[in-house]
Amino acid sequence: MAFKTLTPEMYIAIQWLATPKKGGKTFEQIAELCGVHPNTILNWRKDPLFERELKAQMVRNSQDKLPELIESLADIAIRDGNAAMAKLALQINGLLTDKVEVETKTTDATDVEALRAKLETFKQQQQRKGTSTTSG
Repeated sequence: MAFKTLTPEMYIAIQWLATPKKGGKTFEQIAELCGVHPNTILNWRKDPLFERELKAQMVRNSQDKLPELIESLADIAIRDGNAAMAKLALQINGLLTDKVEVETKTTDATDVEALRAKLETFKQQQQRKGTSTTSG
């Protein structure tokens, strides 16, 4: 059963779990701070709402470091010649997109007479079919 809301104990667990290296706490210590058994936290981790909030808290915790992270991508790309880092740095800055271009090759010279001849043949075939079904 999925949670509809998170409890204060869950928010305490999220705060510690979202901190790098769990803020120096063990899993058991975090459970003790929450007043629950360690297995309870493991069960909470299976819930989509709990996991969404945990990930959101991780993002909130790391937002101050994003400028340095993005800057380091370019440094790594240049220093190591890392194409993946270069691509990521360009994508983040909107300079590289996953754009797909489709080229169609058509000729402007449509053979109108050939199309008219095909239409006339089609009409005659249809008339013959209509005649053969009404005469039988």
